[in-house]
Amino acid sequence: MTESDAPEGRRLHRQRVFKGASILTGVTNSEIKCVIRNMHKDGAELKVSIDSRIPPEFLLYVPVDGIAYEAVVRWRKEDRIGVQFTGTKPKPSWHYG
Repeated sequence: MTESDAPEGRRLHRQRVFKGASILTGVTNSEIKCVIRNMHKDGAELKVSIDSRIPPEFLLYVPVDGIAYEAVVRWRKEDRIGVQFTGTKPKPSWHYG
């Protein structure tokens, strides 16, 4: 798929992946487990529990990569959310993983 073949609004091809990750919300140091379904350097599609309350901005920690991405929700549909990465941060010291 080239950039011009991508669905409207999607500028970069997303690589399919299957990575476990954690949505970290600093409010109460809470963690929501999720799976990254596809991603590229600027964002990702996450599969989350349909009952999860996902804040509009959060830190997405990917243990296998050792990276914590600052993420902003761009769309939601049932148990999937699309996020845009706005930067990276060190893993929070309170997170055990």
